[in-house]
Amino acid sequence: MKKILSLVILFVGLVTIAQETNINKIEFEGLKRTKETFLKRLIKTKEGAVLDTLKITGDVERLKRLPGIANASYTYTKTSDGTADITYFIEENFTLIPGLRIATANDGSFAYRISAFEFNLFGNNQLLGAFYEKNVFNSYGAFWEHPFLFSDKLGVGLNYQDVTTQEPVFFEEGDKNYRFNSRNLEANLLFSFDFNNEAELGAILVKESYNFEGSDPPLPNRPLSLNADKLIYRAAYRYVDLDIEYQYIDGLQSEFTGQFIQLLQGDAPGEEFLQRFLSLRNDLTYYKKIGNGGNWANRLRLAAAIGNEDSPFAPFTLDNQLNIRGVGNTVDRGTAAIVLNTEYRHTLYEKGWFVIQSNAFIDAGSWRKPGEDFSEIFKGTNTRLYPGVGIRFIHKRIFNAVFRLDYGFGIGEDATNGIVFGIGQYF
Repeated sequence: MKKILSLVILFVGLVTIAQETNINKIEFEGLKRTKETFLKRLIKTKEGAVLDTLKITGDVERLKRLPGIANASYTYTKTSDGTADITYFIEENFTLIPGLRIATANDGSFAYRISAFEFNLFGNNQLLGAFYEKNVFNSYGAFWEHPFLFSDKLGVGLNYQDVTTQEPVFFEEGDKNYRFNSRNLEANLLFSFDFNNEAELGAILVKESYNFEGSDPPLPNRPLSLNADKLIYRAAYRYVDLDIEYQYIDGLQSEFTGQFIQLLQGDAPGEEFLQRFLSLRNDLTYYKKIGNGGNWANRLRLAAAIGNEDSPFAPFTLDNQLNIRGVGNTVDRGTAAIVLNTEYRHTLYEKGWFVIQSNAFIDAGSWRKPGEDFSEIFKGTNTRLYPGVGIRFIHKRIFNAVFRLDYGFGIGEDATNGIVFGIGQYF
């Protein structure tokens, strides 16, 4: 009986092997700028390997996440010799993208940011771009990133930024505005472990300064200016499980970022500014496609600083473009934060490449101010609540071409209302 069973198992195995189909050829249709050699290196399906439709489906999802690709699909045909030819159909994005963000600045003027980014440089999804920002003061920056420079798993990124803003600084005697300048050069190694897991590891060399700003008199025995050189060690990890179909997203993404800030040299006064500390932040986003035209999007952000809880120079910012729409630009800072953004997006009109999408949202957050206990973040004294509505104009075949306009209504004492305009979905 055992011999008969062994022969049956052997026969089934031989039949299975005989039925396996090897891949003869892989082709791409629809490519204009993206290089075929780059895509063949990126996908897991290879010529000569056994045909695996699950692996091909995974390749399609990975291709759809690339900035240079708007949509992807595949088909395969059996050849006369029993092998298979696979064809990936690619719909490319236009990837040279200008950007514009407009909001109300702290001094009552308009703040704006203009930028230009190429997301598919040389046809292998390199990023090259720069920005200029006017938010009371002038800021600018330049970026280059090649996620697949060394292999399909390892790349590099470099950027330089010179950012100047008007920042509130929190002293026991009261809050005062300072002119903050940060010049930093950043270098990162980019890792793509597999389809769902990515990481970054890098360092940032920073020169920072605070200078007292404003018509109000400065506080006695408080520094009028501070300068410091810092080295920031940065690590990030992303888990990505998203299904993207043009303006619709379904799935989950989690991104953790940790930074250790180390002082190299600085002024003797203002020890709060010069101390080293650890900054931790995690963004958990969840998307759910609803019916034919709906998309529910959620983001939970948790952030905390360890080692400078009493510092008046708090690291986390309350800002229109970062976390709560309608609140204003850099209106508050904290040493810990909990922020929840939830919104419902609905397609009102879609024809060809053009989409109009409505949006209703609630942005809520709570901050721990410098010197407060961590429990203060849960008491609601520093909570902001901003419901609002918005509209999106979307070009389906231009990468990140979502022209966003939102209006947030503040609820509570001393709450503000405001318009926020930008490129790309808020999250």
